[in-house]
Amino acid sequence: MDKVLESRVQSIFADLNRHGAEHSFPVGGALSALLSKNADKEPLGQPIRATREILKYFATASVEAWQRSVHSFLISASLTEASPIWSSVAGYYSSHYAVRAVAHVLGAFHLHKKKRIVYIERPGAYDVMRIEKKDADREHKFYWKFVSQHPRFALDPFFYAFQEDSSQPSDGGHRNWANYVDHIDRFPVFSALSDEFLKNRVTRISEVQLSSVPVPSAEKFPDILNVQFVAYHRIVKFRRLLDEVLGTENRFWNVQRKPQWCQEVIDFSVIEPVFAALYAGR
Repeated sequence: MDKVLESRVQSIFADLNRHGAEHSFPVGGALSALLSKNADKEPLGQPIRATREILKYFATASVEAWQRSVHSFLISASLTEASPIWSSVAGYYSSHYAVRAVAHVLGAFHLHKKKRIVYIERPGAYDVMRIEKKDADREHKFYWKFVSQHPRFALDPFFYAFQEDSSQPSDGGHRNWANYVDHIDRFPVFSALSDEFLKNRVTRISEVQLSSVPVPSAEKFPDILNVQFVAYHRIVKFRRLLDEVLGTENRFWNVQRKPQWCQEVIDFSVIEPVFAALYAGR
């Protein structure tokens, strides 16, 4: 574990260890509203000491995005046979929310309306905030690029950069095919959701030992199995990152790492890919 990254994770979660976890999530949009106020008054590029509130909201935003990823994955798994289109779309968003969760932990937040990127960095003994103009990258592409270029994940094949070209395997190209291409024609007879089916589907995803990264392909749409494989492994990797740094000692993470609403259907176990040795220790 990179000591700088470890220190940052510990610092953004520190304030959440001082009280119970049940009511620790702020109101919707709390972090973006707080950062937007700073974006209006702070000079671009100049490091400013980050407040405890900002650091805490980065932590809660990351965990909420991760839980959103878990929820989207369960929706995808539930709709595997009932609606292949929405199963693939929900699976894509599960992947995106997992990547976004990692980006927040790594210290990046995209302010869409302000066209700014806020970075949390730890150059010395304390965390600082730096505000920059966003480039041409849209939110999804920015988060995926930021994570894939970080030293912690640069060699992890499950966190590659975002691309939208549907002519080759890619999450973005597969998602665009599902959202925008005409004549998809994937409408089976709709069947009610089943708890047993969901449990079995999650178990199947978690117990397959992959021999390569299963990048979704628009040419194989709806390519649901690969969509779900990638999403699930990203979910597990975020959880392991925080477990590695925080363990079960942080009161907030110890509760939120296994949400009550999914305890019966997912245990976040996974069979390590056969190629895991290539990026072991990253």
